[in-house]
Amino acid sequence: MSEPTVLLADDHGAIRAGLRIMLESHGIRVIGEAADGDVAVRNAKALRPDVVLMDLRMPGRDGVSATREIVEHGLGDVLVLTSFDEDELVYGAIGAGAAGILLKTADAATLVAAVRAVAAGEGALDPRVTRRALAAAAEAVTAAPPDDPVQRAELTSREREVLDGILQGWSNAQLAQRLGISVPTVKTHVSNVLAKLGARSRSHAAALVRGERP
Repeated sequence: MSEPTVLLADDHGAIRAGLRIMLESHGIRVIGEAADGDVAVRNAKALRPDVVLMDLRMPGRDGVSATREIVEHGLGDVLVLTSFDEDELVYGAIGAGAAGILLKTADAATLVAAVRAVAAGEGALDPRVTRRALAAAAEAVTAAPPDDPVQRAELTSREREVLDGILQGWSNAQLAQRLGISVPTVKTHVSNVLAKLGARSRSHAAALVRGERP
């Protein structure tokens, strides 16, 4: 399997340069860059990368809006890079369909693994981001009327097992091994789960189930 192609979207040239070095040193091809959301969308349309590595705070059009358009038009999967103080933007990116969330402090190995996972149709969530999201979800649940999106979606027992795996952060291969089914069958179940929940990505599905309000 060939390495994924990546579009870098960040308004700091030094950060883009550092990301390019980390990715290309591991064989991942960076095919374009963007310093704001509008250029990110335009370059995604022209270059069709496998993954867009997206900063959320950029001048002009922000990363959340750019993520939404890229996902809605199928221009590539989006892996968001965030800081500790961007929770609201992170929830917005999840709602916009981002396939993964990483902190900007992630090391090269973590970044490369996340890019490959997202390109393969899987998710990538930094555990520290997940913990904060769960805390926000707990507050949202106590403030909102009880609601069970899983029950409302009428998932089958197998789809519930797949959803449980998604919430645990398991890859398609891990799901296949644990459930004793093939990877193509897992992919079909994942697609059905996302469709029934009305989710754009695995991370969006997890947010909906956990009660987050992106």
